[in-house]
Amino acid sequence: MVSRRVVFGGGLASLALAGCGGQQPVARRGGDVYIDHPPSGPTGLDAVIDISHGVKVSDFASVRRSGILGVIHKATEGGDWTDPSFADRRPQAEQAGLLWGAYHFGTRQYSGAQQAQLFLSVVRPAPSTVIALDLEPNDGNPRNTMTLAQAEAFVLTVQQATGRLPLLYTHPQWANGQVYGRRRLSLGQPIQPGSLLARCDLWLADYRENPEIPYAWADRGWKLWQYAANQTEADVAYGSQARAVAGVTHADRNLFAGDTTGLYRFWNSRARS
Repeated sequence: MVSRRVVFGGGLASLALAGCGGQQPVARRGGDVYIDHPPSGPTGLDAVIDISHGVKVSDFASVRRSGILGVIHKATEGGDWTDPSFADRRPQAEQAGLLWGAYHFGTRQYSGAQQAQLFLSVVRPAPSTVIALDLEPNDGNPRNTMTLAQAEAFVLTVQQATGRLPLLYTHPQWANGQVYGRRRLSLGQPIQPGSLLARCDLWLADYRENPEIPYAWADRGWKLWQYAANQTEADVAYGSQARAVAGVTHADRNLFAGDTTGLYRFWNSRARS
């Protein structure tokens, strides 16, 4: 996932390559990014995609028939931008029998509380709506990268308003305070175990064969693992049973740490704090 100010394919490609640590699990085909998910990697339920307005959707029923159970859609960015496709697609996806979720791309321009307020006003999350904060370097505008303090304020505001914590989407190097991304940015310090952010379930973005668990989640692991970015019908991520997701031009692929029953239980029990 990248800022709306970054061209989707190029920006995501640079993040994927930066996260590989010298390994070569990332291949390029037709200008898109294709990331291997080999049999030796972690196992989970391959049934969740995340998309934004940059993805063209022709039919959510086809998405569901492709074996996808849940869709997490970009809702907002910063404190002043709403994804123009979010509101229209929500009822379409739910009518097709898909679980629905929403994420916010964090920036520095507005306070964490202001960003959370925008996000909540747009999403109006039901107990069965998965919600998430995307915390990553803003390579398109480095000075507008969300800080650790802003992320904590965002999560706290969401928790106070909803009684629950959002998922935290992040990369292992970024979460550990290391230099990361095309612009070689850093969060400044690692997310600490026991902190408010570490209490959030982890949505891990790591395109290596065996993803690295950030220090703060060492004892819990990931809940979702984004193992492949920008998968298209022509470039199906290895490990996804050689099946593309019909009904969309491309999508990020995610494993859930559990089975189908566990996924539905997780999605429908988000009222916990």
